[in-house]
Amino acid sequence: MLSGKQKRHLRSLAHHVDPIFQVGKGGVNEHLIRHIQEAIEVRELIKITVLNNSGEDRQEVGTELAEKSGAELVQVIGKIVVLYKESRDNKKIELPR
Repeated sequence: MLSGKQKRHLRSLAHHVDPIFQVGKGGVNEHLIRHIQEAIEVRELIKITVLNNSGEDRQEVGTELAEKSGAELVQVIGKIVVLYKESRDNKKIELPR
């Protein structure tokens, strides 16, 4: 579980990151989850865009993505979901205490 201070730090880092995945009308599926898990292991912090045609609540999509990928939900703002998971091999982000 991330503290408020850690989430603020991650949000500031995520500001300059571009979204690398999109959730569309197909919704959340196993194929997407697998790609998110692979990307988050390399990058630690990723952004995902929830498109208008998905028809799902963005907060629920963010929660579902976080649970299924084993990541922490940092933020859902507008149509953007920010996820974080500490990498085992490629640790780059140092979180504040």
